[in-house]
Amino acid sequence: MTLTGTHLVALLPLIVVCATAIAVMLGIAWRRHHAGTALATAAGLVAALVALVSLGPRLPLVVPLLVVDGLAAFAGVTILLATLVCVALAYGYLASYPGPREEFYLLLACAAAGGMVLAASRHLATLFIGLELLSMPLYGLLAYAFLERRSLEAGLKYFILSAAATAFLLFGMALLYAQSGHLDLAGVAAALGARPAPWGLAGLGLLLVGLGFKLSLVPFHLWTPDVYEGAPGPATAFLASASKVAVFVVLLRLVLATPAAQDAGLRGLLTVLALAGMLVGNLLALRQSNLKRLLGYSSIAHFGYLLAALVVGDGLATEASGVYLFAYVVTTLSAFGVVTLLSSPYGGGDVAALPHYRGLFWRRPWLAAVLTLSLLSLAGIPFTAGFIAKFYVIALGVEAGRWWLVGGIVVGSAIGLYYYLRAMVALYLVEPGMRRHDVPGDWGTRAGGVVVLGLAALVVLLGVYPAPLIAWAQTVARLTPG
Repeated sequence: MTLTGTHLVALLPLIVVCATAIAVMLGIAWRRHHAGTALATAAGLVAALVALVSLGPRLPLVVPLLVVDGLAAFAGVTILLATLVCVALAYGYLASYPGPREEFYLLLACAAAGGMVLAASRHLATLFIGLELLSMPLYGLLAYAFLERRSLEAGLKYFILSAAATAFLLFGMALLYAQSGHLDLAGVAAALGARPAPWGLAGLGLLLVGLGFKLSLVPFHLWTPDVYEGAPGPATAFLASASKVAVFVVLLRLVLATPAAQDAGLRGLLTVLALAGMLVGNLLALRQSNLKRLLGYSSIAHFGYLLAALVVGDGLATEASGVYLFAYVVTTLSAFGVVTLLSSPYGGGDVAALPHYRGLFWRRPWLAAVLTLSLLSLAGIPFTAGFIAKFYVIALGVEAGRWWLVGGIVVGSAIGLYYYLRAMVALYLVEPGMRRHDVPGDWGTRAGGVVVLGLAALVVLLGVYPAPLIAWAQTVARLTPG
């Protein structure tokens, strides 16, 4: 293959992220400097973001194993923004950390590169490489607070179950190759046709199992609350946002590019998984007294809603998924940002138990307002980004006549409203006589605080004026072939 200027232009954002990871690694080897490492990582991510945005007029760009189209660009921008937020949160969180701090940023940069490769994959080889490049740094990120037993447990649990999911994924790829004789997604789709043989359907099913684990789809969700609870706050924020975006985008690409995915059996399976996610995720969250576990079960429900958009969207699946994913990422980062800010000044595990948030409004009203807005958005209350996203999916379901899915979204949202309100009420109750968990008085002027306040403002802005987000999602759909 001859490497041309077009190839280099298409790969420039990924090259910048990889170069940032290498520069950070060399900087750590030369001299450890927490602030310098965080700043260098943020600068590299911003440069990659600028390079990616500048590709807009040239999209789509195709290289042998990757395609930089509207969907890949959307995922890349969202992943880079989420990673930047995690870098800002990690800087304050790790300030008093007794162990090595700089490697956290190296792992974040590597995981971001893996997510970008995964979202742009047009070949099963790059799909696997991107998924592993995303997953392996996550093992270290989740277990980074190695002095805490729960953090080690979270990393180990994710590692073991992720390895099992990867085995399913590879077996599915082997069956698809045996059936089609191709590894590129276009060749696999053409060979399978609209009515694939049983081995082809089995291969697609095993791929769905592997990706379903990463997305916490029911019944592959059991790891989620334990990992969310035990992992450090910034690592959980990355896992819940950037990694989920990358995996869902590759699932969306597989469904859109493969006529066999329109098979009635597979569509029925996706419908069942969507309904199960909405109901199981919300029902299991009802009795949670730990905010991070509650958000973990909430993410299971939200990806059930996203699967519903994938099933009912048909031609609008990319547009609907884009709106929902971005709103979900902004809201989730805002919620985990508050958890991280409250956890950073203290030793021990993260501040996650709901009693620790009791009376937060009377100590830090702005921080309580940010968390309230985040929970309202996750519940889908009007004038928040979450309402626009959920309304978009419900409108698609009504238009397509998929009443079971519409009913599942409505029932799941009603259940979710209860536990979101229960968490919100705790913020405004009188504080009991127990150890106070608080943030420094100048939290709003620090990097993490500024980012969290900006995310909360964006949640409201997208809820009041969603036109730019919808226009962006429409452009993404237009620039995505197939």
